[in-house]
Amino acid sequence: MAAQRIRPLALCVFHHNGKILVNQAYDKVKEQHFFRPIGGGIEFGELSAQTVVREVREELGVAISGVRLLGTLESLFMYDGTQGHEIVQIYDADFDDSSLYQQPHLNGHETDGMAFTASWHDSSSFTHQAPLVPVGLYELLKKAGLLD
Repeated sequence: MAAQRIRPLALCVFHHNGKILVNQAYDKVKEQHFFRPIGGGIEFGELSAQTVVREVREELGVAISGVRLLGTLESLFMYDGTQGHEIVQIYDADFDDSSLYQQPHLNGHETDGMAFTASWHDSSSFTHQAPLVPVGLYELLKKAGLLD
């Protein structure tokens, strides 16, 4: 059994015209879809803003700028039957290539090589049956005026 630990993460929402860029995933145990922004684990010696720039470059192969911290969330959750605990720095940023905002989705891949598709969603996409995670992110984005 793996040791339990708190995982530090940095995620970026890339808001545009009332929508944010998210990856849809599926929890097999809960039999539930959920949405999560692009990003990943903060490496030792790396600032969380640097993590966002690195993760977006690694996962989507694109450059970003204007990285802005929106807030910090602490998340206790269950995923595929395993308990998780994360401290999450939430960022917004701008794509250097503005044409990316016009694409309905962006293809990417995780560090393990697994492919994913990130797409633009407005607040109507996020429901109790298909939530935006981590918990509290929807409220943070509403308060910041990035989601209706």
